[in-house]
Amino acid sequence: MNHPATDCILVINTGSSSIKFQIFLQNPELPCLVKGQVNHLGAGALFVAETQTGSRVPDLERMTLAADCNQNDAIRFILEWVAAYQPHWHINVVAHRVVHGGLKFTRSIKITADVYAYLQTLNPLAPLHQPHNLAAIEIISALMPDVTQIACFDTAFHATHQPLFTDYALPATIRDQGIRRYGFHGLSYEWIVHSLQQDEPELAQGRIIAAHLGNGASLCAIAKGVSIDTTMGMTALDGLPMGTRCGNLDPGAVIYMIRELGLSPAEAESILYNESGLLGLSEWTNDVSLLQDSDQPKAQFALDYFCLRAAQLMGMMAVALGGVDGLVFSGGIGENSAFVRNKIVDHLALLGSFATHIIPTNEERMMAMHALSLLEKI
Repeated sequence: MNHPATDCILVINTGSSSIKFQIFLQNPELPCLVKGQVNHLGAGALFVAETQTGSRVPDLERMTLAADCNQNDAIRFILEWVAAYQPHWHINVVAHRVVHGGLKFTRSIKITADVYAYLQTLNPLAPLHQPHNLAAIEIISALMPDVTQIACFDTAFHATHQPLFTDYALPATIRDQGIRRYGFHGLSYEWIVHSLQQDEPELAQGRIIAAHLGNGASLCAIAKGVSIDTTMGMTALDGLPMGTRCGNLDPGAVIYMIRELGLSPAEAESILYNESGLLGLSEWTNDVSLLQDSDQPKAQFALDYFCLRAAQLMGMMAVALGGVDGLVFSGGIGENSAFVRNKIVDHLALLGSFATHIIPTNEERMMAMHALSLLEKI
């Protein structure tokens, strides 16, 4: 039986080793039709997909992709799989998560050649993410040249910050060249605000500390639904210790690593991004489920360190807000580790009583909402 074409929104979140996607029906309710991902790019890529109800979608072609599968191969495979799975789905727009929008883009935007060129200039500010985000845009342009593409930015939610929360204590000649705090995980925090407005409208008008705790981790101080401060700075390296990133670090330590230890800038960058955080502290893994079940002292130390630093920086967020009415946990660790949540909350007893919530992150749905809104204006 032939079905009439159904307009859909494809949301893509492209990283260095994985590509996540969701497809939403293009209507005001935005029901999610299917979601999936390709993991382990370049190392025996694996494709999985499931319906929104959690039912695993039967394999139509193959689940394990070529060992050398890259972003181009994976996106092509996803598009071919969708076309085979539901031929009547017509992808009308593709929304991309783009980590950095710089000072120029403070809301989601249709991608043009000029937009793309500007986003490329931001690659040094997010070297782990931005190049892969932009590569996906280029790949879709080649495979689907007529489709509308939209960029949704992780920095946009923090565009409301005042200079007290964005400026570094550096000379103006340096600050004027873009050395400032931007903040990230904005799509996740925007979803938290949206969810609170739906389910806890009174709390949504209060003072919230939102904690996006995953392999990348940050905090956000939110007052009446507006971002006031956040822990990440110019890059996604700052703030909390993370899975493999160091978080806050004396800048003099980086100078020492390069000048005295003889590391190249690229070597230092790799250590700070890929070998630090929970992995560096435990000397074993960045997997919190393994760390919390381990009796090894270094594993316990890594978690103690992570939880203490999270609580300390939550104190900083509370100062920015002038108090706290609610604490919201999100992200893979925040949603799934009661051990980490309880340890952090125990540290915060001095702040008095406040509501604590868990809100599963849904950046993809937030992106679909932005895409739908933009489509209505195009």
